[in-house]
Amino acid sequence: MIDVEAVRRDFPILERRVHGRPLVYLDNAATTQKPRAVIDALSQYYERSNANIHRGLHALAEEATAAYEGTRAKVAGLINAPTAESVVFTRNTTESINLVAHSWGRKRLRPGDEIVLTVMEHHSNLIPWQLLAKETGARLRFIDIDDEGRLRRDDIERLIGERTRLVAFTQMSNVLGTINPAAEIIARAHSRGALALVDGAQSVPHMPVDVQEMDCDFLAFSSHKMLGPTGVGVLYARRELLEDMEPFLGGGEMISRVSLEDASWNEVPWKFEAGTPNIGGVIALGAAIDYLKALGMESVRAHEMELGRYALEALAGIPGVTVYGPKNADSRGAVVAFNYGDLHPHDIGTALDSYGIAIRAGHHCAQPLMARLGVVATARASFYIYNRTDEVDALARGIREAARFFERVPLS
Repeated sequence: MIDVEAVRRDFPILERRVHGRPLVYLDNAATTQKPRAVIDALSQYYERSNANIHRGLHALAEEATAAYEGTRAKVAGLINAPTAESVVFTRNTTESINLVAHSWGRKRLRPGDEIVLTVMEHHSNLIPWQLLAKETGARLRFIDIDDEGRLRRDDIERLIGERTRLVAFTQMSNVLGTINPAAEIIARAHSRGALALVDGAQSVPHMPVDVQEMDCDFLAFSSHKMLGPTGVGVLYARRELLEDMEPFLGGGEMISRVSLEDASWNEVPWKFEAGTPNIGGVIALGAAIDYLKALGMESVRAHEMELGRYALEALAGIPGVTVYGPKNADSRGAVVAFNYGDLHPHDIGTALDSYGIAIRAGHHCAQPLMARLGVVATARASFYIYNRTDEVDALARGIREAARFFERVPLS
């Protein structure tokens, strides 16, 4: 199990007070805080090794290149990719998915082809496919959810068919916390000759993820949701797919040879990394992976399951609170979206902030899911390795106090 007190000592920001109270940070699905090891890795790059990569012959350039490529190997190890060359660095999950839509989809989709998504997708895994469908004439189809926010298995069977070319879905919902049966969906897609893209933005930071075991074709996730810096994303893809895809962006080190009239491309994955990348950010992502692997992803998952279970019980004890998503903590991540009566989530979020508690309130970039749930927004508390049960207690106490402030609960 994780030694939470030891972990908390590694995060300087957790010493902060907000509005005169200790910070309770419960907005980890949006972005996580950074341990000293990641902050140091970022500053040490700029203090000691700052140079461009893949193009200099001096010592600093070689150090920076080795550290940058070292992170690629660490990413491959984290997700059990067969080779480091299957890992492409981007700016974020959104760019990784757009890369696939642009470089794989534009060349291959035709009118009448189908892209299967789910109603729980984040906009990052929806908008790129909407744009691609309008451009190619492909059709979007959506797997619905049941009353507990789990994907309907009859829809999985019914909608993934002979015309399906791609199934793109989140492995863990950023609203419901639902952990989807990735291997089952991918097997269904492959049985119909389709490819499968997994949005791992909420899963890779929180649980063991094995791309070979899942047998996915693409996996996208972001550094900043797993202790690393912002501005770094990852796209894993089967190497033969990358070999067959055209570049997403042109320029810089993505070329092999250039004349005034034509160009040929670098080898994968570098043909997808045009221009100077976020070198320091990638190197610091490597430090974040080291930190998580030292804890163990199984331990990360176990800690969050316990927090999720505790939070579900705590919020269930508050009359008027509606919690969305599966009731069983074993089948969901430590993300708890909720509403309190007819109180607007923004009011809940503002009230909790006054107590030093940071949560998210709004549509969470999942407006179609909000419509499916019949709400305009929710409040959302999301947990990570440094959160404790007493912070869940603070959340529950804050909701009760907010309810009294807005006179939704008798003061007696």
